[in-house]
Amino acid sequence: MYTGSGFKDWEIGDIEVFKEGDTYHLFHLIIPNHDYIAHAVSEDGINWRRVKNALFVGHPGEWDDDMLWTMDVSEYEGGYEMYYTGLRLAHKGVIQKIGRATSQDLYDWEKENNYNLPLASDGPYYEGPSNNPRTWLSFRDPYKFMHEGDSYLLFCARNSQGPTSRRGCVGKAKLVDDQWVLQKPLLFPFAYDDIECPCLVKVHDRFYLIGSIREDIKVRYWYSDEFEGEYKSFHSDVLMPQGNYAARIIEDGEHLLVYNFYFLEREINYKRVLPPPKELGVDDQGRLYLKSFYGWTQNINSKVGQADFADVIPLFRNPNAQMRLTDDKWTFHSTSGYEIYAFHSPADDFIWEGMLHLEGMGKSGFVLKMDDEGNGYFISMDFVNGFVQIRRWGFNPHDYHNNFTFDNLQTGIFEPATDRKIQFRLICYGYYFELSIDGRIVLTLVDYHFEGNKIGLYSASSILSLSESEIIILDSPEIEYAITDAGG
Repeated sequence: MYTGSGFKDWEIGDIEVFKEGDTYHLFHLIIPNHDYIAHAVSEDGINWRRVKNALFVGHPGEWDDDMLWTMDVSEYEGGYEMYYTGLRLAHKGVIQKIGRATSQDLYDWEKENNYNLPLASDGPYYEGPSNNPRTWLSFRDPYKFMHEGDSYLLFCARNSQGPTSRRGCVGKAKLVDDQWVLQKPLLFPFAYDDIECPCLVKVHDRFYLIGSIREDIKVRYWYSDEFEGEYKSFHSDVLMPQGNYAARIIEDGEHLLVYNFYFLEREINYKRVLPPPKELGVDDQGRLYLKSFYGWTQNINSKVGQADFADVIPLFRNPNAQMRLTDDKWTFHSTSGYEIYAFHSPADDFIWEGMLHLEGMGKSGFVLKMDDEGNGYFISMDFVNGFVQIRRWGFNPHDYHNNFTFDNLQTGIFEPATDRKIQFRLICYGYYFELSIDGRIVLTLVDYHFEGNKIGLYSASSILSLSESEIIILDSPEIEYAITDAGG
């Protein structure tokens, strides 16, 4: 994983990933200064190394002499182009504009604000200097999209009318005779203050629009059978659960990958981490979902079958609990209270796959990074209602009166099976956790709290069985913080 950490632990900002040949190129903001756009490269899409910075703020008096914000990178007939957000010192951060830079090799960039750039927010469709109830204008996060041979820019903007806290929209401009012309918003849901980092993808003749929402720090999506809309929502419009943000989609051969950063503690001004990518899928009802990245196979070291897992230890020694281990099936039973059935993980970085079956009522789930006292991460599985939740749970030595840690980190939903069986895939990679159920990701997050070396399952008044299970040992991350390479 990649944090871009320097003086602060949360210096990585909004991201853009572009793949050229076998190399992934990551461009990202530097928070809080916003004074340059950083550049890193990767051969596997997971581990990154820094290279020369892509773009810097302008010289005093230029339109972008204050800050650089979110960017988008794409090919064009002359090489590569980057549309990016800029702010000017004279405007005191109130006005955001969109400009452009070009490159022949993705390493050396030159600002080229031809056409009629930089582009600014204005009526009649968007807020302007005379219609600015918040006293600052949202006009940022450009995303170039080609449709029927025409070039469009999508961006985070504010509709010119509506309740002040609900004017957020996905703005649109079209390139007409070498001039960017503002058009009516592609999406105006009357719901959010802003829709950040929008992007659009066409899959199976349907358009999917993705945006990040500050109100609850989630990534949502909308769909339409026509590019111009109207864009609608399914009964569940959350693509990525809470804490995941600034998602962008890239084409990787036949795969569509989703990259984003993760807010630790689900707080905007806290540590940000770039987790591994996910793949975008569409089900038979046309709904988007995420599945595990195909590139994990490039990092496989070895495999351990269930029969060769380490010895299972009932940590709490609950007298109302028991277990039965055979070569092809492990069964755990606690008639009253909790019991944790843990074993030493064969590696720090792994993928654990298998079949989990709730054979009775009660609660059950996974434990990760567990120590001998039962401190660690608990993934609670509700097999009846299709609800999953990960929390950190354990002893807190820093508060005498509340000497426990019980923090819900993220929740997800899945389609519960009538037989209460699930096929799971649980990834632990450094401090990144990912849980898939029946091929769909339901949890994806980063947390640095616990360091225990045990994993396993827990039972609370339930009968739980594990079968067809193996642990795939992964090569460890190169480094938690980005290594550097001064070359291009």
